[in-house]
Amino acid sequence: MQSPIPQLGASPDSPFPDPAAARGEDGLLAWGGDLHPERLLNAYAHGIFPWYEAPGPLLWWSPEPRAVLLPEAMHLSRRFRRTLRQGRFSVHADSAFDQVTAACAEPRGVDQGGTWITPEMQRAYGRLHRLGYAHSIEIRSEDGELIGGLYGVALGRIFFAESKFHRRRDASKIALAVLMRALSQWNFLLCDCQLWNPHLERLGVTMLSGELFRAAIARGVPDPPAVDDWSTAIGRLDFSRW
Repeated sequence: MQSPIPQLGASPDSPFPDPAAARGEDGLLAWGGDLHPERLLNAYAHGIFPWYEAPGPLLWWSPEPRAVLLPEAMHLSRRFRRTLRQGRFSVHADSAFDQVTAACAEPRGVDQGGTWITPEMQRAYGRLHRLGYAHSIEIRSEDGELIGGLYGVALGRIFFAESKFHRRRDASKIALAVLMRALSQWNFLLCDCQLWNPHLERLGVTMLSGELFRAAIARGVPDPPAVDDWSTAIGRLDFSRW
């Protein structure tokens, strides 16, 4: 008989189970706890992330194999490169973090009733942002409208992508391309995308075994922050050549 999923301790610094012990292909590792910054940072440092739907319990996951994008290996189609070269948008970082997380939480279709990016999750990542760990990429139209973006957590030289959104065609894809360009120039090792999907497949996703993924984050997470000020650093990058 399979033992129950472990429950996390009440203290934010209570340890997680070994990620190698995650149950099944979906990678469910533990439940309970809270979204305190200390617990969240400890989770990401070990390749674990929260994902649940209210009012259900808080669930923690570490799926294997792991979907990652290598900063220099993102595949861009010819049509999309033309869109990028046209430059009918502006690129920003950390200029509207709360707006990005709120937009990512919006329903994506007529049949979607809820979202896993609950108000509690938005507040938790907002706290990480103010502590300097969570970051957003914003894409704005020529008239300044926020048309796409993404957010995630940066530890050392690893970026853990959480969600993205678009209000105009290709805007979220532009945000991801911008992120990959930035991560490449800032010497990040990889961008964790968590789970495979057909969209990531078209962009050149790499599937790492749990062992290789954990080795990569063990190597990259302890490094000093690759960038201190994302807003300023992204403004220095050249996005004119695609």
